[in-house]
Amino acid sequence: MRKPIKIGEMEFATKKDALAHYKAILNAYDFGEELSDNDFNDILKLLETHPRVKEKIGVGIDKIRIAKAQYSTKSFELVRNDGSTEFFSYTKRINAPKTNFTKFREACRQAIQDDLRRVKLDYFKKYSKKGQVKCQESKKLAKYEELNVDHRQPNTFSVIVDRFIELKNLDIKKIEYIQVDGGPNELKDDKLKQDFRKYHQEKANLRIVKKDLNLGRSFQARVNRQKKDLTINRLNKKNKKTHHNMV
Repeated sequence: MRKPIKIGEMEFATKKDALAHYKAILNAYDFGEELSDNDFNDILKLLETHPRVKEKIGVGIDKIRIAKAQYSTKSFELVRNDGSTEFFSYTKRINAPKTNFTKFREACRQAIQDDLRRVKLDYFKKYSKKGQVKCQESKKLAKYEELNVDHRQPNTFSVIVDRFIELKNLDIKKIEYIQVDGGPNELKDDKLKQDFRKYHQEKANLRIVKKDLNLGRSFQARVNRQKKDLTINRLNKKNKKTHHNMV
C-alpha cells in the first residue's frame, strides 16, 4: 500500500495531489505579489523538507513572492531578512527522491513525538476553558485537535536536525532504522535517539498555535527564547517536581 506524503501537518494521498496543491497556490497570484500567511506557511513547510534547509533559510525568510523565471513562467521566490533572494521549485522538491537527510529527519521526529505530545497536553490541561485554549500567537480560542506544537524560527525542526548532524559528525548514509508494526522509520541506535531527544530539548522553542497560523514572520529572526516559549526541559522539571510531591 502506497504511503501518503506528509508535508508539515498536511497529508496527501499521492505526489499528484501534493503538486496540485502547490500549483494552485502559485497560480492564485500575479507576478510580484506576496503570499498570504497561510500560503507562506505551506511553502515554508515544504522548504523544511529540503536536505540543505539551513542554507536555504539563511538568516530567516522575510517573505515569499511570485517572480518571473525562465520564459516568463511563475516561480516562488524566497526573500530573506538580509534582502537576498532565491527561486524555489515546488516540483523539484516534491518529485525529489527521499534523501538520507529526509529519512534521518523523519526518524528524529518520531523520536520526539511523545515529548511534543506531552507539551501540548500539559498546555491544554493548564489553560483550557470549556474545552478550548488560546492560540499563543493569534490569541484565538481553539480546540485540542485544531492546535499544533510548532518550532519557532529560525530553530525549525529541520535546522535542529541539521545542526545535530554537524555536532555529532554523523555519516547519515550509515544510519540504521527499524519499523514497528509497519509504522514510520525509527532510529535503531537507542543512544543516538536519546541524544537527539536531549539536544532537541535544549534547542527547541515551541509554541502551541492553530494549524493554519503562520509563524514565519514575526519571530523568525529571534533565536533567544521568550517568556511565552514552551520548552520540553521546563515540562520535564515540572513533571519531576509533581512526581516528587506525590511520593
